[in-house]
Amino acid sequence: MSDSQAIRREKIARQFIEAIPHAKELGMKVIEIADGKAVIAMAYDPRLVGDPETGVVHGGAVSALMDTCAGAAVMAHPAAAIATATLDLRIDYMRPAKPGETITATAECYHVTRSIAFVRATAVDGDPERPVAAATGAFTIERAKP
Repeated sequence: MSDSQAIRREKIARQFIEAIPHAKELGMKVIEIADGKAVIAMAYDPRLVGDPETGVVHGGAVSALMDTCAGAAVMAHPAAAIATATLDLRIDYMRPAKPGETITATAECYHVTRSIAFVRATAVDGDPERPVAAATGAFTIERAKP
């Protein structure tokens, strides 16, 4: 695959993610997109707090971040999907994110079949040695018609 094809694929993945209304509302920012990999950050925002007493971000916001990051990894994969949708996403929450910390998700699309992509993702805050959550998922892929 040429460098221009990779750049085009990354541009499409970035545009796809930045066009999702909930990603914008949750303040997600694309940090990196490359061959089947994506990194997206979500800054701490009091609107995302699930428990006002502790200030911990709601698990739904974390799951949205991980799902979005996984979809971006699929869109950036060399298999060149033009669209994707989540079929299955299992998230293991390991600990609450620290209040005030940015949560960063990293996803890798590690296997693609004719119509399904498989992804692994992690979410971390200021302590990258102790993940907030880990996920595995399956996503549909639609490819361009030849």
